[in-house]
Amino acid sequence: MRFGGLTAVRSVDFTVNSGEIVGLIGPNGAGKTTFFNCLTGLYVPTEGTVSYKGTVLPPKPHLVTKAGIARTFQNIRLFANMTVLENVLVGRHTRTKEGLWSALLRGPGFKKAEKASEERAMELLEFIGLAHKRDHLARNLPYGEQRKLEIARALASEPGLLLLDEPTAGMNPQETRATEELVFAIRDKGIAVLVIEHDMRFIFNLCDRVAVLVQGEKLVEGTSDVVQADERVVAAYLGEPFEATPEDTQPATEAESTTSTKGEAQ
Repeated sequence: MRFGGLTAVRSVDFTVNSGEIVGLIGPNGAGKTTFFNCLTGLYVPTEGTVSYKGTVLPPKPHLVTKAGIARTFQNIRLFANMTVLENVLVGRHTRTKEGLWSALLRGPGFKKAEKASEERAMELLEFIGLAHKRDHLARNLPYGEQRKLEIARALASEPGLLLLDEPTAGMNPQETRATEELVFAIRDKGIAVLVIEHDMRFIFNLCDRVAVLVQGEKLVEGTSDVVQADERVVAAYLGEPFEATPEDTQPATEAESTTSTKGEAQ
């Protein structure tokens, strides 16, 4: 992806398997969010293509979402004056087949689809722990719950691949841990997850693999141990080797360590 004479992303290529969490890290300006914008159709790549399950995706956000890729944003983008439930229902639009005339006439088919969407939305609110706030305005939620709501809205589109852009930005340690558990629960549903994050402890605890971008190019990709030990990563980004605390080195639970490798998103 080029902007005039600046190449923001160059030759970035990797695969994310279903039921796998992959981290994407790098210094500010490394091209991480630009890469996400190319994947989701917000930017049209200068060169190259984005493929999902073997199908090349058109650079149009609604078609990318319909194909099975959903995302959250670095800066929360909720509908502030809509309720918690309504925000999740917005995410259902690509999975609702009812058209304009059905909505205007409000026939049996429309009412059935509307009920099914609300039931699914409530399931997702239960999943993230916000069912009791279904009628609250999104703007009145605490910051951490707004982050959760944005994830629920993304999940409402039934994605096979979920892109999270700095999901713990601005969170305290308790909120960060809750987000980690939520991402593990999403992974356990067989969804592929790709995460941009600056919190190194969070990313290395969370991810099966980590890729490092530097100046728009992939420097290295591998397990957390491989990435942390790479001298180029230490020099370019980490500054010093990451030292795990005793809590970080505890064995993962069965739910946290179980992954599935069926299917893939590229």
